[in-house]
Amino acid sequence: MWFRRLLITGVVCALIAVAVFYFAYRATTIPSPNQAFQAQTTSVYYAGGKRELGRFAVQNRESIPLTEVPKVMQEAIVAAEDRTFWTNKGIDPKGILRAAFSNARGNATQGASTITQQYVKLLYLSQERTLKRKVKEAFLSLKIQQERSKTAILEGYLNTVYFARGAYGVEAAAQAWFGIHAKQLKLPQAVMLAAIVNSPTALSPDNGKAAREALKGRMAYIYDGMVKTGAITEEQAARLTGKLPRLARNNDQDKYGGQRGFMLTMVKRQLLRLGFDESEIEGGGLRVVTTFSPKAMAAAKQAVDEVAPKGLRGLHVGAASVDVRSGALLGFFGGQDFLKSQLNWATATDSPGSAFKPFALAAGIKDGFSLKSTFDGNSPYEFPDGSTVVNEGSGSGNDYGSSVSLLKATEESINTAFIDMTVSMDSGPKKIRKTAIDMGIPARESLKATSGISLGSAPVSPVELANAYSTIANGGVHHDWYFIEKVTRKSDGKTLYKALHKQNRVLSKDIAADVSYAMQQVVEEGTGARAQNLDRPAAGKTGTATDDDGNVITSWFGGFTPQVATAVMYVRGNGRKPLQDFLPPYEGSTGYFGANYPAATWTALMTRLMDGMPVEEFPPPAFVEGEPPSEGHEPYTPPPPPPPTPTVTPEPTKNGTCDPKFGYPKDPDCPKPKPSPKPKPTPTPSPSPTESPSPTESPEPTKNGKCSLVPGDPDCPPPDGGGGGGGGGGGDTPSGSGG
Repeated sequence: MWFRRLLITGVVCALIAVAVFYFAYRATTIPSPNQAFQAQTTSVYYAGGKRELGRFAVQNRESIPLTEVPKVMQEAIVAAEDRTFWTNKGIDPKGILRAAFSNARGNATQGASTITQQYVKLLYLSQERTLKRKVKEAFLSLKIQQERSKTAILEGYLNTVYFARGAYGVEAAAQAWFGIHAKQLKLPQAVMLAAIVNSPTALSPDNGKAAREALKGRMAYIYDGMVKTGAITEEQAARLTGKLPRLARNNDQDKYGGQRGFMLTMVKRQLLRLGFDESEIEGGGLRVVTTFSPKAMAAAKQAVDEVAPKGLRGLHVGAASVDVRSGALLGFFGGQDFLKSQLNWATATDSPGSAFKPFALAAGIKDGFSLKSTFDGNSPYEFPDGSTVVNEGSGSGNDYGSSVSLLKATEESINTAFIDMTVSMDSGPKKIRKTAIDMGIPARESLKATSGISLGSAPVSPVELANAYSTIANGGVHHDWYFIEKVTRKSDGKTLYKALHKQNRVLSKDIAADVSYAMQQVVEEGTGARAQNLDRPAAGKTGTATDDDGNVITSWFGGFTPQVATAVMYVRGNGRKPLQDFLPPYEGSTGYFGANYPAATWTALMTRLMDGMPVEEFPPPAFVEGEPPSEGHEPYTPPPPPPPTPTVTPEPTKNGTCDPKFGYPKDPDCPKPKPSPKPKPTPTPSPSPTESPSPTESPEPTKNGKCSLVPGDPDCPPPDGGGGGGGGGGGDTPSGSGG
C-alpha cells in the first residue's frame, strides 16, 4: 500500500514539474538585445567621481557573417568553449546543478556554460551571479536552440564575445591582435583568439610572461581538442604547441602610459577579486569610483622626478600614501612608466630593514617595557648558539653603551638593543609578529617569528608599510587599505559594490602615542632628520636591508603626519641587487641609506601632498609603564655633567674692527661688557639622616614624582650636561652599513 502511494506521489510531482517547465518555457520570450551590453565600456574615476581616470576598452565591434569566418576559427572556438556544441540542446544540466549547489553553499557560481548559454548571457541578460539568472539563462538557451540554427548561434557568439584589447567579436579581434581581417586568420592565430576568450586578462599576452605561458597552456588544450575531432593532424599540433603567433602593436596601450596603467591594472584586478567577471569589467558599463587623488598621484611622481638620480638603469622607486583615518590609498608611484615595465613597485614587496622596528617597539611596550627601559646597545650581540647581530659601523659595528633607553634605540636605530628587547620578552618573536599583523602587515609565510624579526627581513610593500604606520597615527585603530570606493551600473545606476570601512583597535591610545613619540624623535633627533624640512609635526623611521653577503639591497623611509602616512622604497633590478656603489652620494652623504634618497623623496612628496591641509599636532607621549617581563632593564638615567672646559683666549686680530670671538680687552675695538650681577649666596641645607643631593642637582618636583631624567620625559627639567651612550649614527645613517 505504502509503495503504491509513494509511486502515485512521485508521478504527480513529476507531472507538476513537467507542467511548470512547459508553461515556463512557453512564457519565455526572446528579449531585445541587452542595453547594458550595448552601453559604453567601464569607466574609472578619481576620488569623488567627477574626474575620469580612464576606461578599460573602447568597445570595438564589427559584425560579420559566419561565411567570412574561417572554418579553422569556428573549430577552434568549439574546441575551446563547448566541444558538444553541434549535438547538445543548448544547455549544460550538470553545470546548472553545480551552480545551484555552489550558490546554496554561498560559494561563487560555477562556469562551464555552453556556447549558447554564454551567448544568451552576454546579449540578453545581466551579469549578476544568481540562481534565478542561471535558470532564466537555461530557458532562454532552450528557446533560442529551438528557434535558431546552430550556425546562427555560433555566428552571433563570435560577433559578441570579448577577445581583450577592447575587441568585441572576431573581426575586431583579428584587427586588434594581428592587423588583418577575420577571413585571413590562420590556425595559430585562430587558436590564440579562441584561448583568450576563457580569461581575457589572465591569458592576454600583453600582460607579461606569466600570462603568455598560461596562454600557451590553453592553446595546447585547444590543439588537443581539434586533433580529437579531426580538424587538424597530430603533426600540426606538435609543430605549433608552445608557440605564439606574431602580434601587431597594441595601439590601445597609449591610455596606459605613465602611472595610469598601474592604476587601471590595480582596479581591474581588484574588481576580479571582488567577483566581477571579464565581460562585466570590459563591457558591462560599470562606473568605478576610486580613492586615488590627482594631487596625491602628482605629488608622488613629482617627488621621484625631483629627488631620484637620473640615468641609473635598473633603479626602481616605489611610494604610497594612505589616509590615516580611513585606510584609503590616496596615491602612489609604481614605476617610471607602465608601458616599459608592468611591475608596480608600490605594491611589490621587499625587506624593509629597520623600518620594521616600530612594530617591535609597540609589542615591547604592550609586553611591559617602556620607552625608559634600557637594553644592550653594544655591538656585536652574541646569541647562545654563537651567531651575532651587529650595529652599523665598521668592523664589529658601533657601540652605544650597555644601557641605552628604548627611546634612544629607536632614534638611532640600534640593532643590538632591539635584539636584546626581543629575547628579553616572553615569546618575544611571536608577540612582535602578531602585533605587526594586527597593525596591518600581511601574515605571509615569510614573516617568521625569529629572534631577528625586528630587523625587518620579511618582505612588505610600500603601501602595506604606509597602512601599518597609519595605525600608529590613528591612535592604535587599524583600517584595511583599499582603493575602490564604489561600483555602480551606468544603465540603471544600481550600486553593485560599496567599500566597507571596518576598523579595529589593536593598540591602546597611550601605546600608540608612545610609539608615535619615538618615531617623532627619529625625525627630530635621529636618523630621519631630513624629514624636518616638511616644517610640520612628522614621525618616521628609516630602513635598510642587507643580503647574506652584507650588501644593502633596499633603502626605505616611512612616516606620517596626523592625517597621512607615506612609505618610500628604493631598490635595484629585481630588488636583490646591491645599492652601494650604485646610488651616488646625496648632498655629500652616502646615498644608499634610508636617511638620504628615501627620506628626501618622502619629504618632497609629503610637502606637496600636505600643502593646504591644516597643521595638526600629535598627542603627547604617555610614557606607559607596565610590568617588564624580565629584570635588568631599569629606566635610563643620564650620567653627571662633565667638568667645565678651561677657556682658551686666542690672539686678537689687528684689522681695526671688532671681532666678537676675541672680545674685550683682547680686541680694543670691541665694547666693554657690562658687569654681571653678583650671585646671591646659596643657603646650606639642613643635615638629615639620609644624604640628599644639593639643590642645584635635584630635579624639579613633578606632579607624579616619577621623573627618571629620560630625554623627552615632560616631567623632567632639561639636563645640564651631556647624554649617555656612544657616538655615531644608527643602523640607517650615512656612517656605515647595517640596520
